[in-house]
Amino acid sequence: MSGIDFKKLSKFSRHAPRYTSYPTAVEFRDLTPEDIIDELKSDKPLSLYFHLPFCRSACYFCGCNVVYTSKADKRRRYIDYLKRELDIWAKYLDTSRMVRQLHFGGGTPTFFTPEELEEIYEIIYSHFKNFEDDAEISVEIDPRFFSQKHMDVMRKYGVNRISFGVQDFNEETQKAVNRIQPFDLTKEAVDIARAAGIDSINVDLIYGLPFQTLETFKKTLELVKELDPDRLAVFNYAHVPWLKKGMRKIDETTLPSPEEKLKIFKYVIDFFENNGYKMVGMDHFAKPDDELFKAIEKGELHRNFQGYTTKGGADLIGFGLTSISETENAYFQNYKDLKNYEKAIDEGKLPTFRGVILNEEDKIRKYVIMEMMANFSFDIKRFEEKFGIDFFKKFENEIKELQEFVDEGLVEITPEKISVNKTGTLLIRNIVLPFDEYFKKMKNQKVFSKSI
Repeated sequence: MSGIDFKKLSKFSRHAPRYTSYPTAVEFRDLTPEDIIDELKSDKPLSLYFHLPFCRSACYFCGCNVVYTSKADKRRRYIDYLKRELDIWAKYLDTSRMVRQLHFGGGTPTFFTPEELEEIYEIIYSHFKNFEDDAEISVEIDPRFFSQKHMDVMRKYGVNRISFGVQDFNEETQKAVNRIQPFDLTKEAVDIARAAGIDSINVDLIYGLPFQTLETFKKTLELVKELDPDRLAVFNYAHVPWLKKGMRKIDETTLPSPEEKLKIFKYVIDFFENNGYKMVGMDHFAKPDDELFKAIEKGELHRNFQGYTTKGGADLIGFGLTSISETENAYFQNYKDLKNYEKAIDEGKLPTFRGVILNEEDKIRKYVIMEMMANFSFDIKRFEEKFGIDFFKKFENEIKELQEFVDEGLVEITPEKISVNKTGTLLIRNIVLPFDEYFKKMKNQKVFSKSI
């Protein structure tokens, strides 16, 4: 079966940060656009992220930065400001650099009309003209807001990956989280994408939502099997109502118990592995011929703000409200409210308001954490050659803190390598914590969730 020791998984499932592509928070601070100008001077490929933040109504489980509206004029206004933002970026960023990725996230990107999406693509392609032959052009889609016309526009502009939000097909759960999405509607959306030649389709699921039980989720999985996605992301619902007001509308008494969640997750792993998928990391599954799975076998998988990716080695530049950018030496973020975002652009400035310039220690620790997060192993000799540092001498205390995982057989440490076994991959956020110098400063703050 799965080969996972669920007793150990339960024992070590502790609160931990939700790492994406940076160690916990690296203490973001106020930055001016002038602070990041030097970070934009590079010849590395680009990964472009465009945040289209609008949704018609709230899904109560959502942890994204979203603007809820049904007004067309707000979408129109946002497009205008996005165009002006790109014009400002073009003063500082060499837009002739090769583009490795282009991703639309939300919100609900297809809440924009097909005509509006086409206008956004035209704006982007008027600035960025050089794309790698195998560039990844992807979109996150809510099947409730998707049509053949949307698909026609996407194919015209090179979209080759689509991620559909599903979460759960159980009607009682859908009502509780304010997201009614029948299976037939979702299947129609997937069929449109397949007919258009999209051969990389991802489906997002969430376990831990209201009224979910092992039996109800089994039915959802059977329906997902009919969709035949190439990849799946199965996320643990993090209930953080102190951070996300929408979650306060969820009745906590309807959430499954930790024991039930563990049963669901165990079944999920067995179900997908028995149906031709391989587990990739702590929350993804892929068919064996998918490049995501091939990358982890080669130790070449990466993580960024969109999750696991095979497209590493690029500067990530985010556009639009709340977008986060990542360069080799920095992270920086756009304003999180429309008023300040628009004000900065009206003044002809980049709408950047906070971030961090990494020091050498940050970069060393980031390297360790992200290598282990992405590939679940760490090449010690390669680290020492890269940084000119004796790994065991520098991280003597951290190695001691890993000993409890070593004693349980979850981690193996040799002079050449740190390896994490299959059970350990599901606890990787906890395993990397000793290397995160910011965690001890933040651990008393209510910002973390259980691993499982």
